[in-house]
Amino acid sequence: MNKILKIKDLCSKDYKETWDFQTELLDEIVLLKRKKRDGDQSVVTPNYFLLVEHPHVYTLGKSGDIEHLLLNETQLEQKGISFYKINRGGDITYHGPGQIVGYPILDLENFFTDIHKYLRLLEETIILTLADYGIKAERSAGETGVWLDVGTPFARKICAMGIRASRWVTMHGFALNVNVDLGYFDHIIPCGIREKSVTSMEAELGRKIPENEVKQHILFHFKKLFEIQASVLD
Repeated sequence: MNKILKIKDLCSKDYKETWDFQTELLDEIVLLKRKKRDGDQSVVTPNYFLLVEHPHVYTLGKSGDIEHLLLNETQLEQKGISFYKINRGGDITYHGPGQIVGYPILDLENFFTDIHKYLRLLEETIILTLADYGIKAERSAGETGVWLDVGTPFARKICAMGIRASRWVTMHGFALNVNVDLGYFDHIIPCGIREKSVTSMEAELGRKIPENEVKQHILFHFKKLFEIQASVLD
């Protein structure tokens, strides 16, 4: 089992280019797993963690409802927002400047073969990161992601999540609202949930948050929760 994590900070990168890159990495790992299954026991599968910020884009998961996008094609073009139907779980969400997006591309057979546990550890990574900034975040029953004030009329999501797994290899991941312009969420029904709002670290704390600093907190907690033995900046 390989518990070394290759970290790639892609900085600002187009959504489709990043999606294609994720797919390349996933396919690479799946091919190696096939070789190992065919008898080559020398094969070691890598694990990646991509960090990125996307230009304005809405993405709709495979089980999502297109009615949750409140703009037509012309309006999207006028506002300079891209739109993609993609192969992750979940409904519609927004990515844009001021948001930290994380895409762990892991061979879960290096860790554990439990998708539910994987999602819970992703959530815990963000919950612990937010706690470092004095923000009390938690899970909401039946709603993947990380929330504030769950069970109250003020419940709001601060981090969306949606993943895909093939042969126990993961892709897609989480989007943490740090200094993001929340106005872009007004053009969708985020995650298909009508009665709850969206927030950011900036909105909660009343100040801009250094995004590179937040990335370090995320990586610290991720590596600890997943018992990463070593990490390299690739």
